[in-house]
Amino acid sequence: MPDVSDFILKLQRRRIEGSHATARQTTELLRSVVSHHRIPHTNQTASLLEAVRAVGEQLIAANPVELAVGNIVRRVLHIIREEDSSAVSFEGLQISEKSDDEEDVERKGGSLLSAAAVAAASRSTLRPRSLQTLLEDGPAPIVPSNSSSNGDSEGKSKSDKSARSRRLKHAVIEAINLLIEEINSCYDDISEQAVEHIHHNEVILTLGRSKTVKEFLYAAKQKNRSFRVFVAEGAPRYQGHVLAKELIQKGLETTVITDSAIFAMISRVNMVIVGAHAIMANGGVIAPVGMNMLALAAQRHAVPFVVVAGSHKLCPLYSHNPEVLLNELKSPSDLIDFGEFSDCMDFGSRGGGPLMHVVNPTFDYVPPKLVSLFITDTGGHNASHMYKLIADYYSADDLVIKRNSTS
Repeated sequence: MPDVSDFILKLQRRRIEGSHATARQTTELLRSVVSHHRIPHTNQTASLLEAVRAVGEQLIAANPVELAVGNIVRRVLHIIREEDSSAVSFEGLQISEKSDDEEDVERKGGSLLSAAAVAAASRSTLRPRSLQTLLEDGPAPIVPSNSSSNGDSEGKSKSDKSARSRRLKHAVIEAINLLIEEINSCYDDISEQAVEHIHHNEVILTLGRSKTVKEFLYAAKQKNRSFRVFVAEGAPRYQGHVLAKELIQKGLETTVITDSAIFAMISRVNMVIVGAHAIMANGGVIAPVGMNMLALAAQRHAVPFVVVAGSHKLCPLYSHNPEVLLNELKSPSDLIDFGEFSDCMDFGSRGGGPLMHVVNPTFDYVPPKLVSLFITDTGGHNASHMYKLIADYYSADDLVIKRNSTS
């Protein structure tokens, strides 16, 4: 059985870093849940949906800020619904093919009724019989029941249901494997598009330490594109310093600037390329703090603002939905040392409470009107097109992950 409790503990203690690793491990866990779940002969799809939904609800509650968990849970639920629909369509196709074969038998002199006869018989059964027909017709012959044939049909029905459950589970697992491959290859799929957007002698500005952005810039460098990169330092955690060192190691000409210098330097920039924590249903972006300021600066100076992110970051919810925990406050020690903070305590008044408060948010929200282009593993998309792309990945019935109450 999958160790769900251990994974929940990792999510609660923030031991899994990054949306990519979280999405991959969540998908692998749900694949194990589907593989070990015993599907009953009846309500097979509902049983499988309930099993995934029960685990998904716990995973989302463990770390509601990491929206990639909920995205993957909804993707798997959508996969189950799609595979069930495909199985029903396949069975209908088999029935139609069987009917065609029966028509062939009738043409060859078999005992089966033709399509016209079957249609007429069905119409006669639906139409009420007249009094004359009742008087003319004799008593219906009594057909002796064959217990052995009934037993065979019941056994065949059970075997058919068992085979269908195995086919459903196998199809769902195969689709989840494709989802894992999609997550693993998202960096490569996005990086292949770098040469289409980055040209010679351009200046690129970025903020944060996104691995997707880093691989995107690496790919352009490998294609012999000559360009410069401005990296905002990303205070107070200064992730930009780390990114700048990584870019320099790859031979990229890099300049580190302060966050407050973004407006002063944006006029020299040809394009802003940033990552995202999540892309919402309306095309809005949840990104590292300070990103909205950068987007406003880009709009003010007519600089394209490009967001690169894998499809596992596409969220079918809106930022105002109650299921979305938009932000998370980090430790005040990122801004001010605890020793210095103790000097701000006034023990003579107000009950010894602090006179200074420190707020250290993690994320920022960028409205869709500030985004020029989204680059995902499926290609480039405008903000107005994101809702169509998201609709292909999720079902409207799974937006709220909540188990059905059985009382």
